[in-house]
Amino acid sequence: MNDNEKLSSVRGFLLDMDGTFYLSDRLLEGALRFIDLLREQKKEFLFLTNNSSKHRRQYAEKISRLGLPLAEEFVLTSGEATALYLQKQQAGAGIFLVGTPSLEEEFRQHGFQLVQQEPQVLVLGFDTTLTYQKLWKLCDFVRAGVPYIATHPDFNCPTDSGWMPDVGAMIAFVKAATGREPDLVVGKPNRLIVDAAANKMNLQVEQMAMIGDRLYTDIALGQSSGIATVLVLSGETKMEDLKDSPFQPDYIFQNLAGVADWLERNC
Repeated sequence: MNDNEKLSSVRGFLLDMDGTFYLSDRLLEGALRFIDLLREQKKEFLFLTNNSSKHRRQYAEKISRLGLPLAEEFVLTSGEATALYLQKQQAGAGIFLVGTPSLEEEFRQHGFQLVQQEPQVLVLGFDTTLTYQKLWKLCDFVRAGVPYIATHPDFNCPTDSGWMPDVGAMIAFVKAATGREPDLVVGKPNRLIVDAAANKMNLQVEQMAMIGDRLYTDIALGQSSGIATVLVLSGETKMEDLKDSPFQPDYIFQNLAGVADWLERNC
């Protein structure tokens, strides 16, 4: 399959949000046109984020507010992907969850009990309500050998004013205290989040492509899962960053308008 066929044969697009579809509180160039074109060409799409501090409903509400009416079923967070994975492995398990009230809601919706004693599984999410007591208790359970999963690996989360510590920093804290890494990490760039997306979209993994602005998460997903990758230069990554990166995209466009132009010409 040549490069043109690789993208033209894609039936479902995974879309990063911040830096790809919108930037802070404004839609990026070509965002709405890209979605309109996918619908016209009868292709599927799913917004994908590593941020497990928010429920998918909150992302759908933001995108709707920015101008694209969207149901929450069109969003997949690393938190939901973790819940879907555990639902297959240990449905209804007692989980000690380090996460926000939104992540707690996600797990309850998927039929899990959230427990403080004798958990069957530990889940570490991006917890903006984190307390020392939660970390201490998590470390105790990690030392005891309870199965331990993290929703995603990001060390920092971008904000309007800079960066805030993310799950990766919490993973490092737990490892320093216990000597143990998570048994499993679900979010980008790991394959498990792609499997969850394929299941949600009712597609085969090889029928999908990832569009995003970060080399080490969005584009790295191509190496772990074998899907086509599209880098947009509307967010974090600049052309000069590609030179030294081990993660090389299959396609590069300035923004989603460029991707739409390509699809119009080739599909």
